[in-house]
Amino acid sequence: MADPSAPALAPDEPDERLRATSPWRRFLGRPEFGSVSGAILVFALFGFAAGGSGMFSAEGIVNWATVAAFLGIIAVGAALLMIGGEFDLSIGSMIGFAGMMLSIPALYWGWPLWLACIVTFALCMLLGAFNGYIVVKTGLPSFIVTLAFFFMLRGLSLAVSVLWTGKTIISTNGDAVLRELVEADVVFAALFSGHVLTGLFDWLAQAGVFVAGDGGKALAVGVPKVVVWWFALTFAGAFMLARTRFGNWILAVGGDANAAKNTGIPVARVKILLFVLSAACATLFAVLQVADAGSAAADRGLQKEFEAIIAAVIGGCLLTGGYGSVLGAALGALIFGVVQIGIGYTSIDNNWYRVFLGGMLLVAVLFNNFIRRKVALGRR
Repeated sequence: MADPSAPALAPDEPDERLRATSPWRRFLGRPEFGSVSGAILVFALFGFAAGGSGMFSAEGIVNWATVAAFLGIIAVGAALLMIGGEFDLSIGSMIGFAGMMLSIPALYWGWPLWLACIVTFALCMLLGAFNGYIVVKTGLPSFIVTLAFFFMLRGLSLAVSVLWTGKTIISTNGDAVLRELVEADVVFAALFSGHVLTGLFDWLAQAGVFVAGDGGKALAVGVPKVVVWWFALTFAGAFMLARTRFGNWILAVGGDANAAKNTGIPVARVKILLFVLSAACATLFAVLQVADAGSAAADRGLQKEFEAIIAAVIGGCLLTGGYGSVLGAALGALIFGVVQIGIGYTSIDNNWYRVFLGGMLLVAVLFNNFIRRKVALGRR
């Protein structure tokens, strides 16, 4: 029963609990804010420093978009795992391991490339599930567990490749050439090799929009399939996180695993599936890299785990979990691609790229923390 002595609200007086929030403040509260701001700044800087160098021509865009796409693929898995409250430091080693597990059966055992690809995905995802199982069953920090797998997978890649092939970089075996096997396998090539929209690019070159080569075809062949995979994974990850029950589970598990468990969320299953997803993204990176380079190397993927984590942090993912954005991680990867390739279009020494990575990580953490505190104070 209402208290008759309580003051009544005037008919036109809004309840302070329903106070409207400005669009700008809502944007500040989005985890993507830092990555959007960083992307605008980076494009502005390179537009000024390398605007006339060809960096923003069709060929230049394809170059830095390809670099961003490779990183963006593993950044999707890293971001979702971080939002779920865990880390995977074995991503880079998984890339080298998956590349060798794909190439050795195709080159040395006579397997069809599509079959080797399926087995590689299954094996690597099983290893990812084992990673997650150890973390959830023992309660050990995922940092320690995946660091152990980081060394184990790197060592396995080197030892197994030397044992079976006698070398750590493989592209041929007698008359068998890995690039030719890629081109000959219709299913594998259709999914992972080459470009799309090549006809459109050639038409634009003939119309004078793109630069044409001697044969009248565009110098920019088309959109690499790695970019298509990057867009598809980013869309799927962002949709899952924002629009599905499993996405809500990820946020809840990362925010407070005990509270999530008490509400009936299968915390262990969610975390294991996130580790499987991280391994699948690393395997996809390796498969696309083998299809693109026509070779495999046991030491590939070096430091990619750190770059993926940095991209996720720039995208607004908290190191403590429970907050972040897949779209923001994709923008973080885009920033890396623009900077890594853009430096080559300027007179800046390429060695400064690593300095940039460390600086971006520090700035992103400080900036995200500052914005969250400001938004939180503004809501009081």
